[in-house]
Amino acid sequence: MSEQSSARRVGAAFGRATSTAAHGARRVIRSNQTVNSVYRTGVGVVGGGTVALGIVLMPLPGPGALIALGGLGILATEFEGAKKVSRTANTAVGKGVAAAKAAKARRDASRASAARPAPE
Repeated sequence: MSEQSSARRVGAAFGRATSTAAHGARRVIRSNQTVNSVYRTGVGVVGGGTVALGIVLMPLPGPGALIALGGLGILATEFEGAKKVSRTANTAVGKGVAAAKAAKARRDASRASAARPAPE
């Protein structure tokens, strides 16, 4: 058996174990109203702060938009409204990436045809 398939199996098993543990911990948190409120407030503060940081960094060169999307992802773990906004934003980003890839492919094709010498 190859190392890659072994690593993939171990990674998948680790992912399942952490997912199960996280769901179990979240279930315990939801069972206590005070702890649940504190948890949701913490998620809101961290997620909101991350979105705010991303928005502040957007005009600067760097990953400001990605940071804001990450903050939306954090908020989406607990808030349905943020989940809807996150889905919409991710769809828009996907369309933008597809358009950028298509434009790059057109540019590359244009450069390749311009670089070929004309037949004499």
